[in-house]
Amino acid sequence: MKLSHLVGERLKETPSGATLKSHILMLRAGYIKQVSAGIFSMLPPAQRVSEKVQKIIREEMDALGGQEVLFPVVMPRELWELSGRYNSIQEELLRFKDRTGHDMLLGMTHEEAAVHMVMNTVKSHEQLPCMIYQIQTKYRDEARPRGGLIRVKEFLMKDAYSFHTSQEDLDVYYNKVFDAYNRIYKRIGLKNFISVKSDNGIMGGKVADEFMLVTDNGEDRLVLCDKCGYKANMEVASGVKTASSTEIGGEIEEVFTGNAKTIDEVCHFLEISPENTVKAVCYVTDEDKLVVAFLRGTYDVNEKKLMKICRSNIKPADTDKFGLVAGNIGCVNLTVPEDAIVVYDTSIVNMENFVTGANKEDYHLKNVSASRDLKDVVFNDIALVQEGDCCVNCGERLTLTRGIEIGNIFQLGTKYTKTMGMKVSMPDGSMMEPIMGCYGIGVGRAIASIVEEKGDEKGIVWPMTVAPWHVHFCPLRLDDENVSAVSDELYKRMLDAGIEVLYDDRQVSAGVKLTDSELMGMPIRVVISPKTMAQGVAEVTMRESGETNFIPLSDLLSELKAIIDDEISEIEK
Repeated sequence: MKLSHLVGERLKETPSGATLKSHILMLRAGYIKQVSAGIFSMLPPAQRVSEKVQKIIREEMDALGGQEVLFPVVMPRELWELSGRYNSIQEELLRFKDRTGHDMLLGMTHEEAAVHMVMNTVKSHEQLPCMIYQIQTKYRDEARPRGGLIRVKEFLMKDAYSFHTSQEDLDVYYNKVFDAYNRIYKRIGLKNFISVKSDNGIMGGKVADEFMLVTDNGEDRLVLCDKCGYKANMEVASGVKTASSTEIGGEIEEVFTGNAKTIDEVCHFLEISPENTVKAVCYVTDEDKLVVAFLRGTYDVNEKKLMKICRSNIKPADTDKFGLVAGNIGCVNLTVPEDAIVVYDTSIVNMENFVTGANKEDYHLKNVSASRDLKDVVFNDIALVQEGDCCVNCGERLTLTRGIEIGNIFQLGTKYTKTMGMKVSMPDGSMMEPIMGCYGIGVGRAIASIVEEKGDEKGIVWPMTVAPWHVHFCPLRLDDENVSAVSDELYKRMLDAGIEVLYDDRQVSAGVKLTDSELMGMPIRVVISPKTMAQGVAEVTMRESGETNFIPLSDLLSELKAIIDDEISEIEK
């Protein structure tokens, strides 16, 4: 490809609104172009990277016995009503009417379509297990798209769905997919990634793992134990809370606290530590039931965990509606509606001599004791893990870091086959709903994650396995007839030899060419000039290491092919 004909432009300045490294570099290097919030066009270099990532994914899915299919982007309301998700998913699902007034939707995931496909063709246990997968454009009406390709509305995704006759069979296959995902990420050049236990979200099911690129720029919070290897997304992570006050004080005493409502205000007023307080956080469910969550004043509610207990979505409550005094709600003598859900976090278990609301305007209670005053209370883990908590497995202090989700796998169980009526015959003549697994990788996010991990202050650094071109050929002084003639000949010979090359045939300064080559990130840069030609050599520089060698022009093609093959082999092995 000649750079003078390449669609796209390189930018010197950081585009407005771009803050994440991958977003900045991919815009500046001419890989993506924003159409609207969360919607991007992929320019030719990015499309070439995407195709290589997809090829690796396909190879790994095919090796597992996967069969590639293609589901529709647009689906009718009835298909999603069978699973119950048409109404349970809120604004993220884009709904519309076709010209006949029929309710339709844009697919953000394809469990329903997968079941619909196989339930008409797979009828016997003899046809299982099977796995179908697609690489398809999806649309999620994301409320806060950001970070370029990291969080978007429209995205290209590989999603796979497996069907099994037993949990044991699913477990075996799930582990095979887990291993395949590790291979995929290594093959596309990622190194600093881990798998963590995660929340299954709108997918349903019980077992879920996320693959995370560990980076300070990540939007997901991760909880890790360096000693035993415990790893979890913050949404599902658990930790052992350290004890606060463990001595029972005197009798409960009601104290005036006036306008002090927040934990900080109450602690300042009573001259106590937040460690010795219990706060209330109130929500309502989709059915408008009150939810009151009590936890130590230093902790925050893990809403994902709380929703599992409530078996409903939740949102902040209007406490006045339920006769509660915001800022003075306490865990002793609480009066709530009969159908209210009251949950006590495990951070309270060993607390003695603490302060909580008095359920009365302007007053709090002190000297409250969990062991004495919270009899017959069931404690649940509903708090977000924080620094200082200990590992539930080995007791070591936990580490909190950040990451970008680059893939996820779920054990769905029979959530979709049962609701949609899919059954297969078993050897004894009985019928059963197949057990499902679901496995997703966002292609665009994987590409952006490579840039996040490997990009530097000069630009993108592509691994050889997915680079849009392996060689960036930068001849200098093309106004020199000799340089021009040799460059054209070398370019033709590279193409004939099967070397993927981007030829900078522009008559611009050396500074512009070299800067653009570093920005675009091809693994190898080849420079010739009147000076190098006089010596019969080409200057060959590796983008990632910066290592430069001078190679005789007569050996250039064979040396380039050897470098490319060695780099790919090193990554692949």
